[in-house]
Order: sequence, then structure tokens, then C-alpha cells
Amino acid sequence: MAGLLGKQKMLRIYISENDTIDGRPLYKAIVELCSEQGIAGATVLRGIYGYGSRGEIHSSRTLTLSSSLPLVVEIIDTEENIDAILPLIDPMMSGGMITIEMINVLKYE
Repeated sequence: MAGLLGKQKMLRIYISENDTIDGRPLYKAIVELCSEQGIAGATVLRGIYGYGSRGEIHSSRTLTLSSSLPLVVEIIDTEENIDAILPLIDPMMSGGMITIEMINVLKYE
């Protein structure tokens, strides 16, 4: 998709591993929605250490069954496609954080 080169948008979603929607992991639901909507790419990154709005630190070294690690879902596509999918993702989330930034895609194969 050579049309993706140049200035595009990145949607970044910060959630926890244990966030769910309709009984399934939220990160999977978001990536599957992106795929269904024809978004150019979505990747889930697992954090090994971090905290969010509640200030509770999550670490891969002290992980217990009741805690979860932070996740970041990065979604990259044209400004038009990111703007179209955001209203579908927002109601799926009960917490977390969403950021958007303009990026410059140098290579996409």
C-alpha cells in the first residue's frame, strides 16, 4: 500500500491486560475491529513496567494473578481512516487513555 507513505495518523490506546469487552480481551477486540474495518495496521505492545491514572505500578517481576501489565495498541492509517474508527473504539473502553499524533511513514511493505 504505497498510498500510506508520508504524513499519516497514529492512534495509541493505553489499556491493561485484564480489560475486557463482552467477556473477551479488549486488545483483541480492538485489533479485530481494525482488521474488519480495513485499517492498515495495528500492533499490541506489552509493557513490562508502568502505571496509569490510578497510580498503581504494574511489573512483570511482581505479577500476580490479580494484576495485569499495561498494554499499548498502536493503530496507523490515513487521517480519514483513523478519524472514522475512533468513534467505534471509544465506546469499547471503560478506562485507559487514547492519544493521536501525526506521523511520517517512511516504509510500508
